[in-house]
Amino acid sequence: MKKLLMTLILVLLLAIGGLSFVVYRNTVKGSLRSGSFVIAENSYPRKVFSDLEDKGYINSGTLAYYYSRFLHPSSFKAGKYEIPEVDLPTLIDYLSDSSNIIQDTVSITFIEGDWLKDFAAKIADATNLDASELIAYWDDEDNVRRWIGEYEFLTDEVLGENVRHPLEGYLFPDTYTFLRETDCETVTKKILGNTAAVYEDLKDLFAENGLSVHEIFTLASIVQYESASAEQMGTISGVFYNRMEIDMPLQSSVTVCYAIDLENDENWTECEYNSTYDDPYNTYLYPGLPPGPIVSPGRDALIAAVRPTDRDKGYFYFIADVCHEGGTVHFARDFAEHQRNVEEYLTCY
Repeated sequence: MKKLLMTLILVLLLAIGGLSFVVYRNTVKGSLRSGSFVIAENSYPRKVFSDLEDKGYINSGTLAYYYSRFLHPSSFKAGKYEIPEVDLPTLIDYLSDSSNIIQDTVSITFIEGDWLKDFAAKIADATNLDASELIAYWDDEDNVRRWIGEYEFLTDEVLGENVRHPLEGYLFPDTYTFLRETDCETVTKKILGNTAAVYEDLKDLFAENGLSVHEIFTLASIVQYESASAEQMGTISGVFYNRMEIDMPLQSSVTVCYAIDLENDENWTECEYNSTYDDPYNTYLYPGLPPGPIVSPGRDALIAAVRPTDRDKGYFYFIADVCHEGGTVHFARDFAEHQRNVEEYLTCY
């Protein structure tokens, strides 16, 4: 029995030695080069070794993987590296040491009221990603269904028939840090993770309201777009609640801006002049809330959407004085009062 055990140990040692030799000959000796290399977030060792082979740093990702698994365990850290010309064991150690990561990062600020396409454009300007590629990734139904299963604030309503972009309004405005060399999944998870944290903080407040989470985000986006300051948001939200209570159309010009896909730097008056534009997002033509959010609302807008103020004052109309500095919002209880506000304050067009 002892002799058999010794024989098995010897065979095992020979096998390990043979594997080491094969790996050394085919993967290490004279096969590495120097250069930059990126390990994406949540990459498994097999994927890292495969990428190293694809980039020409090693000859065989499969052999390197098994070498690491049985003889030289790895603990790779996500990031960008400038790889020196070294052998495989040194390379594994190098990519497992976070102090070797090149801090090639960018900070991107998304503001309240940004559209989904603004998020994509800003990310594309600062990273290796393409804006159209990112939007396509966000709009992919399989991806969206996966995220619905991962994030409580996303529901099947985001895949409604007339929703233009399922994640519109759910990309929380904030300042984010990304690697310059990144991927769609990593960027998306970082942003949605932040939205999830905000939702977790507010979900008890959401539960007090009769609207669905999707409806709250949708209303908050309109309130965000219509407001020049956080102080105005509660009262503006109250106007929309008063209208919805009596089945009065919301008639929000900012939903027309979204319907006609107006760019932020274009003439905003086009939103006022296109109230008959036929699109499900146009709340002049279609009753109730639009199919989904139209911009990314901030925390104040989300709170205003579930806790409207001044409803008892009976306001059903409002205008923003865009013709004078300060953008004061003027509220009215009936159409006659509203018309007087228009004639007095909207004198520039």
